[in-house]
Amino acid sequence: MRAGARNRIGVLLVEDDDGDALLVEELLAGGSLDVRLVRGRTVREALGELPGEIDCVLLDLGLPDGFGVDTVSRVRAVAPRIAVIVLTGLDNEAAGEAAVDAGAQDYLVKGKVDGGLLARAIRYAVGRRHAENVQQQLRVAEIQAEENARLERGLVPHPIVNNRSIWIASSYVPGRSRALLGGDFFDAVETADGCLHVMVGDVSGHGPDEAALGAGLRIAWRALTLSGAPADLVLRTLQLVTEHERQNPGTFATLCVLEISAETSALSLRRAGHPAPVLVVGDRITSLPLDGGGPPVGTFPGAEWPVSRFELPEDWSLLLYTDGITEGGAGRGSDRLGEEGLRGLIADYVARRPGWRDDPHRLLGQLISDAEALNGRELTDDVAMLLVGARRHPDRG
Repeated sequence: MRAGARNRIGVLLVEDDDGDALLVEELLAGGSLDVRLVRGRTVREALGELPGEIDCVLLDLGLPDGFGVDTVSRVRAVAPRIAVIVLTGLDNEAAGEAAVDAGAQDYLVKGKVDGGLLARAIRYAVGRRHAENVQQQLRVAEIQAEENARLERGLVPHPIVNNRSIWIASSYVPGRSRALLGGDFFDAVETADGCLHVMVGDVSGHGPDEAALGAGLRIAWRALTLSGAPADLVLRTLQLVTEHERQNPGTFATLCVLEISAETSALSLRRAGHPAPVLVVGDRITSLPLDGGGPPVGTFPGAEWPVSRFELPEDWSLLLYTDGITEGGAGRGSDRLGEEGLRGLIADYVARRPGWRDDPHRLLGQLISDAEALNGRELTDDVAMLLVGARRHPDRG
């Protein structure tokens, strides 16, 4: 606890000369500061009192077991956050300046100090030390934030898709304050056979452990998919990854995985406890037909995830999303936006902007803005959205 919280300044006087110590005690007793004075006669005794409830050390540079700036270094090594004021003799001001260079906040010359000067010196030294501590803590926090941001940016996916007949847009809004990455995740890759593989997932929970698991699942999915592993094997492997990498035994992840044939636009869909994608064709907004799907990965060992197959029409667009966008309030007395409310927002936007496919990222941004407006505040859960579609045929404009 520091002085500001106690309303009393703890001062440790390190002085082996009883006469000099008595003088300092009298100056402090007659001053304006509320001081609790502790005395040590040697560096060793002083170190035994630190850090304790000490806010300032009055340190003589000539002690039986320490001399010169070495004493400052020894004190600061034990209590780096405590202010140090050095006491020097009349003929040794250079030592005081050297002590300041070594980390002391100030120095005073014995015989030239009155009660007011001593009180001000202590007050200012404690204030400066506190300000330095705050600045140091802020800098450490900034460095940690920068390192976390670099790490998280490195984990954000970059789709590997070369097919010019496909466009992709994505949006990611983490629920954690000042974070770049949450427990939701998405990815899209194209395999050597020209098949487009798309996925979105959601790890239960919102902390850094969930974000780490989500990043691990996405990377595992990408590596397995690019290697040509069958989708069933990929999901079974993600089940094992979840079981062994999660920090909490109850953590699970929902997934929606699509495979789209480049030649036929045939779609294969597997869901693990996740909402179905939204299909946009012209001004018609529907969800892909739901089947039973399978359980979230990490819930039931030996689980299976059945496949549903569809034929996509021309000019199709699919929105894969996590429930952070639908769990917010929808106003008008409704508890949540829900899937129907999300389809309504998409329909409104598409109707207002017939050429919306020219800039699909704007649709995703508008969905976030609309959901937050209906919610009355920022969304508190992670939101991941991946919008993928076929480019219009040239003769259709």
